[in-house]
Amino acid sequence: MANLGKILKKTEFFIISGLIILLSSCARMEYFPTANVQTGMASWYGAEFHGKTTSNKEIYDMYDMTAAHNTLPFGTYVMVTNLNNGKSTIVRINDRGPFIEDRIIDLSYAAAKVLDMIDTGTAPVRIEVLEYLAFEKPDQKFSVQVGAFIFKDNAKALKSKLQETYKNVYISLFETSNQTYYRVRVKARDRNSAQTIAQRLLDDGYTVIVLEEE
Repeated sequence: MANLGKILKKTEFFIISGLIILLSSCARMEYFPTANVQTGMASWYGAEFHGKTTSNKEIYDMYDMTAAHNTLPFGTYVMVTNLNNGKSTIVRINDRGPFIEDRIIDLSYAAAKVLDMIDTGTAPVRIEVLEYLAFEKPDQKFSVQVGAFIFKDNAKALKSKLQETYKNVYISLFETSNQTYYRVRVKARDRNSAQTIAQRLLDDGYTVIVLEEE
């Protein structure tokens, strides 16, 4: 009976240990446990997948501001910040991935270029879920974003440089529960005007995004 008691205690120990491991694993898999924020490594994918079908049945466009994530619903917009340089951008989730351990998001080529991580291939990032962006209204105004920073001085320096050539340059603040972003933008009258400004900036060597005014 003593031996049986020891066996039962050992069995109980292994069962409890197994449950602890299982519950710990589940806890690690929980997405965005607090404040809709996740940190980890990002990667990007480009020409090899350009024109192919994404997981939500769209055609992947490496020049669009999109990303792949393993758990977020399709259509979710997130702010992604490169923790190495403070640059940030907004992307829409339209694919699944990445399928490499320790990576949390796979960015399009365009998004990776904005975050300045093309050459490195990967970068530590912070992801923050944003509310769904509204559809364009008839009187919708547009702007061209040239940079987004978590350091105000960086944004002011870019604004000052752009004002030497462009009119209506301003800094737009965007606040989440965890961070304030300083977004450098050039105001445009309408979509066509924004596209013209964007092309000029591209010709000047900047990476830009045409956005709707909030």
